[in-house]
Amino acid sequence: MNYRLIIQYDGTDFHGWQVQGTGARTVQGELARALSLIDGRAVVVNGAGRTDAGVHALGQVASVELRRELSGDKLRAAVNGNLAPDVRVIEAETVREDFHARYSAQGKTYRYRVFNARYASPFVSRYAHTDARPLDVARMQECARLFVGTHDWTAFSAAQADVETRVRHVTRLEVCERWSEEGRGRLVEITASAEGFLRYMVRSIAGTLLEVGRGQMDAAQVARALDTRERSLAGATAPAKGLTLVEVHYGSDE
Repeated sequence: MNYRLIIQYDGTDFHGWQVQGTGARTVQGELARALSLIDGRAVVVNGAGRTDAGVHALGQVASVELRRELSGDKLRAAVNGNLAPDVRVIEAETVREDFHARYSAQGKTYRYRVFNARYASPFVSRYAHTDARPLDVARMQECARLFVGTHDWTAFSAAQADVETRVRHVTRLEVCERWSEEGRGRLVEITASAEGFLRYMVRSIAGTLLEVGRGQMDAAQVARALDTRERSLAGATAPAKGLTLVEVHYGSDE
């Protein structure tokens, strides 16, 4: 049976999603261990994306083939019973045999959170980057429009990336602010949706927009970075802990 799992995790104590040869704790590794106990054999868990160390997920998606036939509720309960509290399967269901969490995906949405206050709140700091400097959100919103569309993202991605092309189509890039009741301070959120992302791409966009908000960079320099693909023209990569994978998008027939 082929199953689709929707997973949430606090990435703070994980070395990312993907299993590593070093034996480091990863989300994929923890899920594979729990599912192997259930199925009585080693299983392969395929994720929709490889989040880096420290990155969180509200709606990561994985697919796995099991010999056992279980209802979604029973599978979810069985997996969660063998996992630590910082990772949980929130939904499980059987899907078509040709469904693959990564290759069937049509897009993803990420959100980067910045707690804009002069202190780091213990109720926010695990899931948001704290920046005490004033941020001009209106400037960030204006600059964010430059990122929407199809671009070569060489200047806004990791130098080493095993990809055929760095061209990606961004469908949404929004900046908003709200009051955080938990932190009792200002929370700035950067939300990005695309058909696909490169490694460090969202964090690089976020870091660039933060520099724009602080008045350290203007829209013209951002446009030059996109056009010339020069990494030195883009802002610094924002810390991992502020990034969350919000949702993986699939077609309506999945």
